[in-house]
This record gives sequence, structure tokens and C-alpha cells, in this order.
Amino acid sequence: MHIVGWRKFLRKAVKSKEEAVMLEELKKQVYEANMELPRRGLVTYTWGNVSGIDREAGLFVIKPSGVDYELLTPDDMVVIDMEGNRVEGKYNPSSDTATHLELYKAFPELGGVVHTHSPWATSWAQAGRDIPCYGTTHADYMYGPIPCARNLTPEEINGEYEKNTGLVIIETFKNRNINPVYVPAVLCTNHGPFTWGKNAAEAVHNAVVLEEVAKMATLTELNNPKVQPAPDCIKEKHFMRKHGPNAYYGQPGK
Repeated sequence: MHIVGWRKFLRKAVKSKEEAVMLEELKKQVYEANMELPRRGLVTYTWGNVSGIDREAGLFVIKPSGVDYELLTPDDMVVIDMEGNRVEGKYNPSSDTATHLELYKAFPELGGVVHTHSPWATSWAQAGRDIPCYGTTHADYMYGPIPCARNLTPEEINGEYEKNTGLVIIETFKNRNINPVYVPAVLCTNHGPFTWGKNAAEAVHNAVVLEEVAKMATLTELNNPKVQPAPDCIKEKHFMRKHGPNAYYGQPGK
């Protein structure tokens, strides 16, 4: 082989090996994120899934459909390309894969996506209601109300249901001019919550936060049915001190 061609072959082989190592690491990360859902009490049986994406490789990893959490291993995670094709894995991917795919395509900041049927957040989704920002716990993580997307039409449900679920979420954020980084959560009417983050672990973190915020909002309304959302200045102060350009919460570099 010509020396130039040999060098190209070697570079390609090294790159392929590096990509394979990175993909195995992503599978481990997504597996650990999935296992955090039952540990945090966010799923019953198999009612949930987590994915994580490698943008450079154009692949994402997601939990297999209907496999018990106690039986899962990192090798069971399913690898999907950006056309929705399974490229690696012995199991069928989560039934929500098409929803994750649409979110990844629409929101380039996303590195991980979670779907659960956690009871407090799902109760708001089934009621078809946004979760108002009633206090600082909410404002520390979500910049305003957590939106509830509209009902899917019968045509959307009977068509590409999971894909259309993703499209309705995207529509909600676009029509309301919501920054998906500032509000990393949504409720799907009659269905349940989705959350996301810079990676799979952060997406799970946001799912835990969402469930606690939903619980607090429910109890707040029980304590005071006439309660009003917190003032905008509270929302602004608490969110920006943690996530804004001059954030000062926590330790530098952490």
C-alpha cells in the first residue's frame, strides 16, 4: 500500500477504535442513568427510559423496550443512528425512541433525555396543566412554568405516535418561546413527563427535581387553592444566581 494510503488507513483505524471506546463508555453512562430511575422512585416496573447522545458520532444510546431494570446490563443498551435505525443491540429499543430522536434533532444542546411516569408529575400531565412556579425550589431549576403540551389529535395518535409526541413538545417550546435549556422539562397531556440535560445523568437529575416540584405544587394548592405564582423577581433571582452569566451558587469550577 502507498505510504499516504497507509497513513489514511491507520488514522481511520485509530479513529474507529476511539469511537468504539467512546460508545462503550456512553452505554455505561446511559445504563447507570437508567438504573438511577428506580433508585429514585421515579419508575414502576419498566415505566421509563433514559437515552444519551454522541453528537460527533451521530448516535444515541437508549434503554431496550420492556426489559426489567434488575435484569439490565450495559451491553443491553441499544444504539440508534439519527435516522432512527438500530445499529447495535440485541433488543428492540424503547418504544419512546422516536420521541427522543425528535428532541435531539430539534434541540442541539441536549445530551440526554428521560421519560418517566412518575406519579406527581404525571398527575399534572393527566390534568393537562402547566406547573406554575410557586417558589424558590422551582425557580432554582426551571425558569418559569413547566409547560404542558397540547393533546395530540386522533390523526397524530393513530399515525407516527411517538414521533408526533416529540413534534408536539417541540411545537410547545417554539410557540411559547421557551428556552429548552432554561426549562429542561415538559408534560405531555394524558401521558407523562420528559426531561433532559447536558448528559444522561443531568437529565435524570432534572427528572428528580421535576417530580419534587410537582409534588410541592400539588400540596401548595391543597394548602391554599387561591395561591398565586411567585413574583417574577423571585424567579429571576433564584434561577440566574444558579444558571445566569453572573451565577454565584456553588463552588468555582464545580
